[in-house]
Amino acid sequence: MVVRDAGSEQGRCDVGIVIALSELLPIRNRARDEGKTVVFTNGCFDLLHLGHVHYLGRARQFGDILVVGLNDDASVTRVKGEGRPIIPEDERASIVAALECVDYVTIFGETTPARLIAALVPDVLVKGGDYRVEDIVGRETVEGAGGRVEVVEPVPGRSTSGLIRAICGQFGP
Repeated sequence: MVVRDAGSEQGRCDVGIVIALSELLPIRNRARDEGKTVVFTNGCFDLLHLGHVHYLGRARQFGDILVVGLNDDASVTRVKGEGRPIIPEDERASIVAALECVDYVTIFGETTPARLIAALVPDVLVKGGDYRVEDIVGRETVEGAGGRVEVVEPVPGRSTSGLIRAICGQFGP
């Protein structure tokens, strides 16, 4: 299942592709055969903001292909709490895939991307600066296969929670 469009052809700005893991694995194998570096990161990416764009752009700089694992709606609720996500998973996936730096987005339903990372075995695993390397899920899988983990410093003062607080402060709860 490859989802390339949520609406009409007019006004589309698809860059990356939203793809199932089963379809992503042959792409990963071909990239490995061609000597390309596959970078993986993951997140909820609810209410895309400058911090997300900076983070994904930096992640892309670590390799040739950027794969983003996107938490599905149920896992976002488990991780972030009731009321989240604000944007449904299909829309979040399309928005993230539309960024020029993103090659593929795959949606996962677990609370952590451990299973996804174990299946994909990226060359580089990237997380935001609010994580300690030793606590990053999938680190052992990636390093055990000869890959590496990179931590990207966040943009100060830019977070989805902060954005939600600002909107609620401006327009009410």
